[in-house]
Amino acid sequence: MAKIEFGVLGGQAIIVVSGKIINVNERSGGQFSSDPMDVLAHWPAFEKWARGVEATGTEADVDYDALDCPVPKPTAIYGIGLNYADHAKEAGLEFPKQPMVFAKYPCCITDATADITLTSNRVDFEAELVVAISREAHKISEEDAMSYVAGYSVGQDISDRRQQFSDKPPQFCLGKSAPGYGPCGPVLVTTDGFADPHDIALNCFINDEQVQNSSTKHLIFNVPQLVSFLSQWCILQPGDLIFTGTPAGVGAVRTPRRYLQPGEVITTNIEGIGQMRNTCV
Repeated sequence: MAKIEFGVLGGQAIIVVSGKIINVNERSGGQFSSDPMDVLAHWPAFEKWARGVEATGTEADVDYDALDCPVPKPTAIYGIGLNYADHAKEAGLEFPKQPMVFAKYPCCITDATADITLTSNRVDFEAELVVAISREAHKISEEDAMSYVAGYSVGQDISDRRQQFSDKPPQFCLGKSAPGYGPCGPVLVTTDGFADPHDIALNCFINDEQVQNSSTKHLIFNVPQLVSFLSQWCILQPGDLIFTGTPAGVGAVRTPRRYLQPGEVITTNIEGIGQMRNTCV
């Protein structure tokens, strides 16, 4: 079976087949909505349909830079802290015994090429694999967890460290939820699009400087563990997002510390998904 690349263009749900854009609502004859969140709410049926769609060759070529966020209005966004072995080591912290969970509020979500408005002089970058949920999940096992995953996308957990560490204990949610602090995209790719969905290369550049380079095989808690763990406490909904953590190289633990500056471009790449390019303003 071919992977599914699900995206949004001009607010309309699309899939990318053989490099061509196919409008979901039009091609399905109205079986599926043009609203991407409604498509995610019917993901199992949509996925079955999408796997049979072929491009005719007359459709427009895809321009990934023109696509909107593939999951524009998630009900909930779960962030996972300290979830890469290399990041825990660089921070001088012990590995957590269970996933460290915080919230990113939905107002942070933006497109893969959107500008990032810096809220202070201590805003940091965090390249992350993002997981989208495909159907309601509550108290599911690790063994079943991947069947509740619609696919993967590229994300950045932009973080205002001034806000995060403005008091003791630190407060994670607000400094990670400013408008634009959760760019995601350019597409959502089903997990069969990867040779190994638990070993995916990701990296991050600031301008031409590579600042992060790792693989999801270094996650302390992998995707099935995260989905299962979250479902023990919460009822996960279709279209909910999980920002799975960031590898080593973030600015706050560098010597000297390295924060984002106006005019800098953050380029985030994940193997098999694509690239985001966000300019800091």
